Amino acid sequence: MLPVLVHFTFTSLGSQLLLYGVALAVVASIALNGWKGAPAGASQQDRLMRALMYGGVGAGLAFVGLRYALPESAIPGGRGEGLPVHTYGLLLATGFLLAASVAGRLAQDEWRRLEWVGDGKGGGQWVDTEGPRKREQVMDLSLWVLVGGLVGSRLLFVLVNWQEYAKNLSSVFSLGGGLVFYGGLIGAAVAAFLFSRRNGMDFLRLADVAIPTVSLGQSLGRLGCFSAGCCWGDVAAAGTRFMAHFPGAGLAKDLFGRLGGTASLAFQSQARDTRYVVEATGEVLHHAAPGAVRISEWVASHGTTLPVYPTQIYESLGQLLLFMGLLYARRFRRFHGQIFSLWLMAYAVLRTSVELFRGDVERGTLHGLLESLGAHGLADAVPLEAWYNISTSQFISLCMFTFGAILLYRRIRQGSEAAGVGPTPSPA
Repeated sequence: MLPVLVHFTFTSLGSQLLLYGVALAVVASIALNGWKGAPAGASQQDRLMRALMYGGVGAGLAFVGLRYALPESAIPGGRGEGLPVHTYGLLLATGFLLAASVAGRLAQDEWRRLEWVGDGKGGGQWVDTEGPRKREQVMDLSLWVLVGGLVGSRLLFVLVNWQEYAKNLSSVFSLGGGLVFYGGLIGAAVAAFLFSRRNGMDFLRLADVAIPTVSLGQSLGRLGCFSAGCCWGDVAAAGTRFMAHFPGAGLAKDLFGRLGGTASLAFQSQARDTRYVVEATGEVLHHAAPGAVRISEWVASHGTTLPVYPTQIYESLGQLLLFMGLLYARRFRRFHGQIFSLWLMAYAVLRTSVELFRGDVERGTLHGLLESLGAHGLADAVPLEAWYNISTSQFISLCMFTFGAILLYRRIRQGSEAAGVGPTPSPA
């Protein structure tokens, strides 16, 4: 596991100027892509506005990055943290770009419309007049989804950990903290719905095209989680074949074998865990017992976490299979919204199953919710290890499966009624 691949620092003037140059080049490239990606026939003014919008977003992100990486002597408010290349961020970004590219290609095939274009000399050729335009629209959508996903994932993380953030509301906007996939999914869905309404696109048809690529991107994103040691599993019993240890700062190394100085998130959590564990069985207890050891003491002496289930790998493989399965199922679609409904139901089942093996209480559970509401008596009746102490994600999965099933039923019924095979009316 490599939480940090490599850590770049910018202490010399030359390295600082180089970073400014790279940031400027990236912003210019983003603006240029906005200009070139304008729909065919767009006016110069529309192209300029599009380039300014893209460039503005890029400049904002670049400014945040520069303030984080450079010292205050090089930029006002600089933190001088350098640029650690986190494996999680790299894989998450790669997954997003891959998903956006595949979605664009699928959109081009979905809306392909061939028209004969003559050359004025009796000849000509068939040209796809609609597919490329839809592809560009889906690439535009990726920017909306990125912003909506980041806002939604951060918001849900703050809500799940509200007790911690309520002590200092300014920390809500800090660069630290985490993200929650379901929050990102909800935020991205809202952004996609607004985008489809603005551009006159059928949302369910768009969702059928784009939703399988979410699983493709997430299959890489969960590998990033594995590298960072987040979203980890519950303690595994001794002798479990498929398990993982996540390192502390004293063992976590970068790509070149150097100590990165960054402990995995799983290690940081277990280092603060005052509960007890029976190593032979993996049973976690709230009190001392024969054969049990305090979790924090165990990880401090070993420099790694206890053996845990690699739930990140479980979900990564499941997401990849889900992507391939739905890509194949697109060949047999009967109505718009069918693939979207199937994804909602299938992912809900996958996520709920994986959650059964999760061990990070930070993700939010019924017990934690009752505690945050001050219902300590009810919280005591729902122990952390109880099977009925469902997580926030399991609750959302239940809602998502229900929504997907209702949507699928309604679309099937609408299709049957349109074909004249609806329920037979009772005789008068």
